[in-house]
This record gives sequence, structure tokens and C-alpha cells, in this order.
Amino acid sequence: MTLGSLRPSPLVEQAAERLREQITGGQWPVGTKLPGETTLAALLGVGRSTVREALRALAGAGMVRTRQGAGVFVIADRPVQDWPARLRRAALSDVYEVRVLLEVQAARIAAARRTPEDVAALRAALAARTVAAAAAGLRGAGAGPADDDGSTRHGAHHGSADHGADPGPRGSAPPDGPGAAFIDADIALHREVVAAAHNPVLTDLFAEFAPVLRENMLALLGLMDVRAHDEEHGEAAHAALVEAIAAGDADLAARVLHGELSLTQAHLRDQQRADAPS
Repeated sequence: MTLGSLRPSPLVEQAAERLREQITGGQWPVGTKLPGETTLAALLGVGRSTVREALRALAGAGMVRTRQGAGVFVIADRPVQDWPARLRRAALSDVYEVRVLLEVQAARIAAARRTPEDVAALRAALAARTVAAAAAGLRGAGAGPADDDGSTRHGAHHGSADHGADPGPRGSAPPDGPGAAFIDADIALHREVVAAAHNPVLTDLFAEFAPVLRENMLALLGLMDVRAHDEEHGEAAHAALVEAIAAGDADLAARVLHGELSLTQAHLRDQQRADAPS
């Protein structure tokens, strides 16, 4: 068998690509032990060090694995996608199922670990969400609780202002409109809930979810009459969530958030049924 000579360019990249082609093309199926470095070097017309680096690249892509004393084996016929890419391709309903698991537990932990600064940031984020909802026309202006200095405290906590959480004065919504400002404010409140759990892994996981949630929720907002589903856009539930965390009531915080996220899941199912071909 010959794999063809390589052009003068980054040899490791070419070698890795040629080996990848053999795997994805089925010449070396999953479970197959690859030829040794010396054989591969001869087939590719390169040195053993180039082959070694190419195999490391394939291992990093999740396609091969070295078994000590046994050799290199094919473990996948396609490169493994990174986590953000998999999230972007996932259905929103699937993302939401995982979101429920993550956030409900985060709310429970937050109720046990919240600090006075966390509570202040949560209340500020709730007030910002109310303002954003009014600006988006989801509720009459001025409805719900207000906090004169909420935006200052919110922006100082956990870097939330850096994520576009504060809707700002009326008329200063982001380019994609007041609906986007409301989505941003809603996600910012949920980010504060996760941050109040003081678990960096949960915080990082939510950070991965947030862009996907934003993109899909914006699309959903454009398709769905939010007021027909929930005239007060979840304000009472979110207020109850914040107060449950503030009071240290883990069971209530988890129950309220589970109910609110489950309601959105029901909306998603309704929309999927409406979009399904008859």
C-alpha cells in the first residue's frame, strides 16, 4: 500500500491529514491497530518524528489512542467536536434539558452559599430584567420592583455588566433590539444565580451555555407571542427565586426555578409541534 508522497509544506499537518483520510475512508476502521512508526514513515516518505507528531495530533482530535506496549489504535472515524461546537449544533430542547439539571442544582447550592453581595447582585439583576421587559413591550413601563442603584451594584458583581446584562437607559438597547436586551437581562439574572453557588465549574458550564441560549431564545422570541404564554414574563417566579436564595431556602429555590424552566420547556414543545410538518 502507498499513501502518496507529500508536498513540501508543514509535513506534520500533511501527515496527519493523510492518516485522517485513511481512517475516515475506512481503510483503518475503529479498533484497528495502526502500522508502526517506521512503517508509516516509509509509507508517507517522512521521518519518524513527523509521524509521531502527526499521531499526537490525531490523538488530540480523539481519533487514535496509544496503548502502552501494544501500539496505536483507532478509536473514532471522525474528529471529536469541541464542546462549544456541539452545543451550537444541539437542539434547543436538548440544551434546555441539561440547563434545568445545571441551574436547579446551582440554585440549591446558591441558597446555602450566597453572600450579602450575591443577594444584592441578584436583586439588582431582577430589577434590570423588569426594566428590560418593559422596554421590550412585554409589560407596562414601571411595573415590578425598582432599585435606584441596582445597575451600579450589579455591574460590580461577578463582571455581569461585561455580558450586556444591564439594559441601560431607554433607547440604548443593543443593535438587535429591545427583545435582545430582555434576553440579555434574563440570562444575566440566571448567571448571578449560578455565580452565587461559588462553584467555578458550574460558572464555566453556564458560560458555555449562555451564547447558545441567547441565540436560540432570540429566535424563539421572534416566533412566539410571549405575552400569550406568560403575561408577566416570569417576573413573579424570578422574584420568588431571588427571595428564596436570599432566605437560604434551598428547596424552595430549586422548586421555583424548576417550575419556571419547565414552563419554557413546555413553550418549546408547543413551538416544535407548531413548526412540525402536518
